[in-house]
Amino acid sequence: MADYKVYLNGRFVPETDAKISVYDHGFLYGDGVFEGIRAYNGRIFRLDEHVDRLFESAKAINLHVPVTKDELRELLLETCRVNNLRDAYIRPIVARGVGDLGLDPRKCKTSTIVILARAMGGLYGDAYERGLKLCCVSIRRNSPNSLSPNIKSLNYLNNILARIEVNSQGMDEGIMLDQNGFVSEATADNIFLVKKGIVITPPTYNSLKGITRSAVIEIARALGYELREDPLTMFDVYAADEVFITGTAAEIAPCVEVDHRIVGDGKPGPITKHLMGGFHKLTNSTGAPIFEKPPVRA
Repeated sequence: MADYKVYLNGRFVPETDAKISVYDHGFLYGDGVFEGIRAYNGRIFRLDEHVDRLFESAKAINLHVPVTKDELRELLLETCRVNNLRDAYIRPIVARGVGDLGLDPRKCKTSTIVILARAMGGLYGDAYERGLKLCCVSIRRNSPNSLSPNIKSLNYLNNILARIEVNSQGMDEGIMLDQNGFVSEATADNIFLVKKGIVITPPTYNSLKGITRSAVIEIARALGYELREDPLTMFDVYAADEVFITGTAAEIAPCVEVDHRIVGDGKPGPITKHLMGGFHKLTNSTGAPIFEKPPVRA
């Protein structure tokens, strides 16, 4: 096991010493926000976009981030440098901080900030070659009337309940619908389909504004594909020529079966593979360089 170091409230500490109070509202109530970020080939991919989204999530729940955007960007880079990581998954977390057993966030005087970074390769292993199997779950995505799916909060119970259902069905991922029966997203990823050469993805009023999603939209258009953001139902998914999911950890993952219905010819589709190639090229050639200066002494 690698001896990773974690940034915790102003200093880097060994992973085994990275501890927070049991009275932190992030632990007690899931009261906080986070990001999932990837580094490829010595560069952090879409660093600015991830930092912006974290601050937007924090603002939405009236949570103070105890560093500036510039400081957070540098801390994310430094966490990779301290751990000598070139290809990594990075997770900054901002929790409400230590309070008491009551809900009132005013009891939490100082926010907690944690940054984790670990080496990471492809999430789905050989499934990128053979394709994933999906199911539609009964758990509905949080309604924007209650908790916006665009707040990337520490409370992922809605997604976890859906993931439990996916596991019980023996599938790789699950599709969540919104309260009106429209496709929202997968349990941890955005979803796309291809129909008659057109790449289509649901709008983000009922799903997370994925950073990888936005990159794929850019890639699709740059490669000459028509890209639409349209409301989708499960009929559209069943009738699609190709289906794929996108996310920071998943990257672009082709899907070959949905609810025991074969997608296309049962193999990852040509447009999906074309986009995967474009994504690989983009992630390995762009981003914020990590090793522009030596690491500080941890």
